Amino acid sequence: MSTHQFEILLLASMTAVTCALPGVFLVLRRVALMSDAISHAILLGIVLAFFWTKNLASPLLIVGAAVMGIVTVALTELIIQTRKLKKDAAIGLVFPFLFSIGVILLNRFTGDIHLDADCVLFGEIAFAPFNRLVIDGVDLGPQSLWTTGAILVLNLVFITLFFKELKLATFDPGLAAALGFMPVALNYGLMSLVSITAVASFESVGSILVVALMIAPPAGAYLLTDRLHWMLAISAGLGIISAVGGYLMAYLLDASIAGSMATFAGIVFLFVFVFAPERGLLARFIVRRWTKWNFASDTLAVHLLNSEMAHAEDTERIVSHMNEHMLWDTQYTSEVIAQSIQDGLIRKTGDKLSLTPLGREKAKESISKK
Repeated sequence: MSTHQFEILLLASMTAVTCALPGVFLVLRRVALMSDAISHAILLGIVLAFFWTKNLASPLLIVGAAVMGIVTVALTELIIQTRKLKKDAAIGLVFPFLFSIGVILLNRFTGDIHLDADCVLFGEIAFAPFNRLVIDGVDLGPQSLWTTGAILVLNLVFITLFFKELKLATFDPGLAAALGFMPVALNYGLMSLVSITAVASFESVGSILVVALMIAPPAGAYLLTDRLHWMLAISAGLGIISAVGGYLMAYLLDASIAGSMATFAGIVFLFVFVFAPERGLLARFIVRRWTKWNFASDTLAVHLLNSEMAHAEDTERIVSHMNEHMLWDTQYTSEVIAQSIQDGLIRKTGDKLSLTPLGREKAKESISKK
């Protein structure tokens, strides 16, 4: 692996972790779309800052973008507080409005300047290592790596210092307010982090990848654990897997690196969505199927126990008549009987069914629960 490739992987992995940490709280607060809103709205902040400075290299462009991200959050919160619209609708109204204004200003006044929406939305991580940080003739590596590293440290410090407050404000904002934790201030602090993270990453990896890494890994982690600290760690791990796997996919397919990473993040989430131990589709299917068969075998065992206790006629236990007594179709009845015999709940003697000691015990437990 060349130094250039290593630097791309390191930058992508660091960006993934940087985005995943605040993304966990966005997913938990059900405002994941806010990352998309901020990553688009910052275009207007960049344009307005450029009009003020007339310099594409000015750090005020980053400041303007970050401020516009906060403005996006503030406008969205104002709409939500009116109780006329829900969160997703409010976000969907604000960010297209701000983003469209930025696009119009770009097309109208910056036609001869190398500043366009594509550079903000898509970026190109393959070019990031060429922009080096050189101090006193010493090459310290890609400038984006240092910028992303600084934002990662900032995110870690903020989450560590306010972990208890963020946790309480996320799951019970009413209680957080009652205890004096100022959930509104925490919300703006968190959204400021999201804004700064998006701004710091858009030049090197593009906002599309930022959105993917800010939502997909936390969403996957949400399906794997209920503990917040584990969710943060798993989210970071899934982000790194998405970055590394996406780079390998881009290498094999000779495709866009950022696009491949975003695609691989979706693939990782899909894998978790299907195979998560408790909340995955496969696990839920198995649980539903087990519940269905367990209920059916319980019902059959209770019927046979009632027949024994009432000294009912042998017809109550004849296999060929069982579907009439249970009100099931013939095929389903045969499947339930076969499964119950396999589980050791009933035995078949000739054409008659009877309970085993295990089946009798289970039938009595089922009756007692009712």
